[in-house]
Amino acid sequence: MKLLWKNFEKNGKGQVGLIPEEPEDMWHAYNLVANRDLLKSTTIRKVQTESATGSTSSNKIRTTLTIQVEATDFDIQACVLRVKGRNVEENQYVKMGQYHTIDLELNRKFVLTKLEWDIVSIERIELACDAAKQADLGAIVMQEGIAHVCLVLSTMTIVRAKIEVNIPRKRRGNCTQHDKGLFKFYDQVIQAALRHFNFEVLKCILVASPGFVKDQFSEYMFNQAVKLEQKVLIENKSKFLMVHASSGFKHSLKEVLAEPAVLAKLSDTKAAGEVKTLDAFYSMLQSEPDRAFYGIGYVERANEMAAIETLMVTDELFRSQELATRKRYVNLVEGVRDNNGEVKIFSSLHVSGEQLGQLSGVAAILRFPLPDLMDDVDLMNGDDSSSDSDQDDS
Repeated sequence: MKLLWKNFEKNGKGQVGLIPEEPEDMWHAYNLVANRDLLKSTTIRKVQTESATGSTSSNKIRTTLTIQVEATDFDIQACVLRVKGRNVEENQYVKMGQYHTIDLELNRKFVLTKLEWDIVSIERIELACDAAKQADLGAIVMQEGIAHVCLVLSTMTIVRAKIEVNIPRKRRGNCTQHDKGLFKFYDQVIQAALRHFNFEVLKCILVASPGFVKDQFSEYMFNQAVKLEQKVLIENKSKFLMVHASSGFKHSLKEVLAEPAVLAKLSDTKAAGEVKTLDAFYSMLQSEPDRAFYGIGYVERANEMAAIETLMVTDELFRSQELATRKRYVNLVEGVRDNNGEVKIFSSLHVSGEQLGQLSGVAAILRFPLPDLMDDVDLMNGDDSSSDSDQDDS
């Protein structure tokens, strides 16, 4: 994300000018643009004109609009953020108060105005505009006949290609058709990898499968690379890492990223760090359940006692349409940091974020046991005093 300029203060009104340059930037934009914000960008509007003779014609006009956001929708495949709202600035083509949908796309400048820039939004800007961020992990998750070619970015896992090939079964004394189908499948996976992986950027490419599929594929791929003189594969052979997975589907990436060999190689990536933290939470839930809690009520009460060592929360919770709800989670993040706790914001587009979402989206590992928390039934539904005060503030 390219930062053009910014003029805001924490908990104050302000603006920022941005240009999304990578697919991941659109995900950051989706997390930044919230209800009631003002969004200014160029857009296409269909305009009807009437001639002197009374005939009408319809033309598409490019214009600049400022809308007050009422709804957002992120199309991952098309990499487009659709933002709907009412026009709030004078425009010769769109009346004040008229609805319009702006499609934010790559390399299209936009200006975002918020009445209140909270710490989570400010950190999102810093993360999005960090020039050092890159998609440094690729993954091919496969089984016979199906494969998913993925990019694991710092905030999301993107399936770049899904390959499905019907492979004939082996017949007694004749494996010709089976082998032809298998090689056709392998060829398509190789082509997808060459098309979607930037080998100059990727630090590691995981090849994961049940059984020996990954090994057979790897052997075939590098034999073909030598035969066809595909230098990019030969030169980057050391980046490929073979690991076990239970299936060829995207959800298997969670277990793949938790492999010790993978963690050792990817120790500096955000995705591996999230998986490691979530695994630590599950281990604590089994061994010391009084030090592992999930659900907003329990976690808020633990924070009141300065007991949280590590807070885990999904970015989805900060996209709530309710201002009071967003504020509640922002206050929690700030409170944990004030108490010297660590905060990890999980992406809901990562497999680890999806799993955390199944646990209400918020969980915590505590510094010390709080056995009495489990006995408070009201906290199970998040009904506690802290949430009531937030509602009053809004």
